[in-house]
Amino acid sequence: MSGHVIGLAVTPGTPVFELAIPCEVFGTDRSDIVDPWYEFWLCAGEPGALPSSAGVSLYASHRYEDLLDVDTVIVAGLARHAQLAPPPELVAILREAARRGKRIVSLCTGAYALAAAGLLDGRRATTHWMNATDFAHRFPRVRLDPAPLYIDDGDIITTAGSGAAIDVCLHLVRGDHGAAVANEIARRMVVPPHRDGGQAQYTKPVVTAEKSDDLAPVLEWARERLHQPITVPELARVAHLSERTFARRFRDTLGITPLQWLLQQRVRLAQELLETTDSPIEEIARSTGFGNGVNLRYHFARVAGVSPQSYRHVFRFRAARQPV
Repeated sequence: MSGHVIGLAVTPGTPVFELAIPCEVFGTDRSDIVDPWYEFWLCAGEPGALPSSAGVSLYASHRYEDLLDVDTVIVAGLARHAQLAPPPELVAILREAARRGKRIVSLCTGAYALAAAGLLDGRRATTHWMNATDFAHRFPRVRLDPAPLYIDDGDIITTAGSGAAIDVCLHLVRGDHGAAVANEIARRMVVPPHRDGGQAQYTKPVVTAEKSDDLAPVLEWARERLHQPITVPELARVAHLSERTFARRFRDTLGITPLQWLLQQRVRLAQELLETTDSPIEEIARSTGFGNGVNLRYHFARVAGVSPQSYRHVFRFRAARQPV
């Protein structure tokens, strides 16, 4: 039986990178992890060859109208000519897909097509920061926020450019199949398992880039000890930096503070344990460094938006409804 169907809408000249990410995440057979995996359709105005950026040609197997038969519509980034005049057929199909309750996602400048369809009116949305001024001028009804990597507004999700496509695709997998599956996909792609959508699109460059200053070892060190109390001075010592230098470099590199990062990692670990074990909340709290159930419930709800019990219930309800 087929899994969740994802249709990627492409236009002539679509940027290759943003196109490649959903193809890699959803179009690669991952049935050894989850069976059935997604079914992936490449949709264009007409089936057949379609030029992309960098001289690469695509072969679209489906038409835009087929997007009405998928579960999730993803609109790839648009070349400038398509930003100025999104294909009318695509715009009309997006309106109808929204009317039918489809989940609709834009990558980078794909937000122009969603905005042209009126799907972003009155909504908070994002796009590549370099297009923010132009986008805001053309679509004044959209509550544009050019800072986040992506904004999940329920049935509509918009993203920043390039690398944010990785983040939002993993975000979709995480919502559909859980954190453990998303983390395994990230591991195979050799990318960070999670960057929160609220993280800034870009940060100030790190002044020095000596290999010894790389934060990766200290991040891995911390992930292996999430069940223990971890302080910023302790992280700084592991990184062989002063506390002030470490905190500044951490924020410049990741866009958040060390304590915010630790909180995110602990909540992600708690999600995995809620998904994959029957451990009581108090035990999960100790395993993730929250100490007790009260702390876990408070911080989990702040980050995930639901209680641990609700998260476990919803995840298992989804899993039970997966076709076999």
